[in-house]
Amino acid sequence: MLLLVFAWDLPRPDSLPAATRRPSVTLLAADGAMLATQGDLYGETVRLRDLPAHLPAALMSVEDRRFRRHFGIDPWGLARAALANWRAGEVVQGGSTLTQQLAKNLFLTPERNVRRKIQEALLALWLEHRFSKDQLLEIYLNRVYLGAGTYGVDAAARLYFGIPARRLALWQSALLAGLPKAPSRYNPRAAPDLAVARAAEVLEAMLDNHAITEAQRDAELSRMRLPPPGSRQAGWFADWALEDLAEAFPGNADLTLRATLDTKLQAAVEARLEALLAGPGARAGVAQGAVLVMEAETGAIRAMAGGRDYRASQFNRATSARRQPGSAFKPIYFLAALERGLGPDDLIADTPLILGGWSPGNGTWRPRGEITLEEALAQSVNTASVRVLLKAGGARAAMEMAGRLGLDGRFPNDASLALGTGEVTLIDLATAYAAIANGGFRVTPHGIAAVTTAGGRTVSTAGGRAVPAAG
Repeated sequence: MLLLVFAWDLPRPDSLPAATRRPSVTLLAADGAMLATQGDLYGETVRLRDLPAHLPAALMSVEDRRFRRHFGIDPWGLARAALANWRAGEVVQGGSTLTQQLAKNLFLTPERNVRRKIQEALLALWLEHRFSKDQLLEIYLNRVYLGAGTYGVDAAARLYFGIPARRLALWQSALLAGLPKAPSRYNPRAAPDLAVARAAEVLEAMLDNHAITEAQRDAELSRMRLPPPGSRQAGWFADWALEDLAEAFPGNADLTLRATLDTKLQAAVEARLEALLAGPGARAGVAQGAVLVMEAETGAIRAMAGGRDYRASQFNRATSARRQPGSAFKPIYFLAALERGLGPDDLIADTPLILGGWSPGNGTWRPRGEITLEEALAQSVNTASVRVLLKAGGARAAMEMAGRLGLDGRFPNDASLALGTGEVTLIDLATAYAAIANGGFRVTPHGIAAVTTAGGRTVSTAGGRAVPAAG
């Protein structure tokens, strides 16, 4: 009767439930380096015979040494854990077997109470009756959560080491075997030092369990090297590249995205920005900056730094911050002037100018009377530039040209616009300059070059030349 009380609401264990998961998105740099992931990552379904023997050996050594000998519940393990916990005055060991862990992960909620523990034990007994020990290990290794959204050893091996599970080295197997205890805490991408220390504990457990020799343990400890973490600053690029993903690719299919980002160029951008902020920036009281590298012909973003430290601030100053472009706006309305019929060699006055009580300054420039349009732009002569704006059709004409080039901004409808008093984003300004470099063909900034679906179909999404922006 008591057994029925605990078993009446048990899930039906006659067939293993299908894994429920969020679709995964993997963002790779142009060279294949991992930039970001979203959703739940599953690798290939692995068979025990295809895995290196040290992987299940590591798991059993640290999680369940008597796995091959117990019947799903380990009385000796429970007694040992109870004694250790009594001596410590707190819970320092668990007595659950791998089969019990599997039962909980497959069928039960994370709720922790006596009823759930008894149901876990009942399901473990059923699993042991239904499957062989090797089959149970296979199911566990393919379903266990190993941090960073990865489920199963193959997904974790590919994410953390860039290799399939069948090619794992001994120390890598030890690291993965140490993750089920606390996947988030020991995640090597978030806490590499803790992950390595945990892997060392697993190697020690393997030695105590006679799964490896002292020489093997020492050799693996010396070989333990995690790959360098990806650029943290590339988080701005990843956020920007993925922000419209749901609209561009509706549905719930797994996707692998090949980004336009060049990791070497990204590293150079980050280093240069940090040097500028630490040197001249610090002396000027400037704490933040932004850099954007765009391929002019296609609009592909090759590098992006939206600030100094992504961990401290995720606000992207390259795509979201609006600042006055200053003299960088001058080519926009000079182009409008050329469309109106002015030429580079035409003369324009550079003398003082007063408009409704406003008089633009020229800095250290000494007026010559007249200079060519080419020199006015090259030397950034303000009074001459204002006159060019007026000859081009005024602020309205400048704003219309800016829009055609892809430069969306907040612009004043007066002559001060000649000095760049509007507000624009860095990415829009780069887009406008790309159109000028392209001979008037406007491009669309993009960060995704290709998309591969779970079925292996690859679709190119690279942008190219678009409509002519200027005649």
